[in-house]
Amino acid sequence: MNGELAANERLLGELRAQLDGSLLNQVEVAVCPPFPFISQVAAWLGDAGIHWGAQNVARQDNGAVTGEVSARMLAELRFRWVLIGHSERRQLFGESDDAVAEKVGRVLGQSLRPVICLGETLQEREAEVTEAVLGRQLDAVIPVLARDPADYVLAYEPVWAIGTGLTASPAQAQAVHAFLRNRLRAAGVAGADQVRILYGGSVKAGNAVDLFEQDDVDGGLIGGASLVAEDFVAICKAAAVAASARMRPETVQKAEGDSSDG
Repeated sequence: MNGELAANERLLGELRAQLDGSLLNQVEVAVCPPFPFISQVAAWLGDAGIHWGAQNVARQDNGAVTGEVSARMLAELRFRWVLIGHSERRQLFGESDDAVAEKVGRVLGQSLRPVICLGETLQEREAEVTEAVLGRQLDAVIPVLARDPADYVLAYEPVWAIGTGLTASPAQAQAVHAFLRNRLRAAGVAGADQVRILYGGSVKAGNAVDLFEQDDVDGGLIGGASLVAEDFVAICKAAAVAASARMRPETVQKAEGDSSDG
């Protein structure tokens, strides 16, 4: 929950200038600002080939739920992506697996694309229950996933590597991403091999290349590094290099206004 109009304008202007057409032909890029700044983002990026997304969405389609924003509203405002189940929503607001699944269904029902966030805490990793936790989170949304794998992405957010100084190694990230893809295959999810799985645990310009070179890491969900245009563009370029070596297009999601990585 960061950002202000003047600072946003500088950042968006820099992104517009530095994310040129040749790069955007190789990497799909989206900016996910806090709701009050949506019109500003749309004005700056609407014709630049950069998509925008929301950081959250309501479980309900409409009704007496003051303060919520529905998927129907987002669709009317020409959103492309919606973050669902972000680690901070799960940790700070108690968002359950069932709530995440319901939101995914609402978003897909409006032809929007969910970024479905999954992740374990440090305590869960130390207890060696990472796969059990991630399997539970993924199993909750599998029944509502669209048949076209291009209609959604997964994002692995190791909570223990977000703003803690700890970092998952490329091998650790790959192991979890491979687990998630195998889980999709085992569940019979259509196009499981084409589903994009993003990594969202302290991705920086300095480690992006090593992360995106992993077979099952298809891009990044970027937090703190997205607040500096030069760093974010460097990450996008790293994704473009990786995209040239694989069939699945890379995706980079920018969590605009979020000072934590995830």
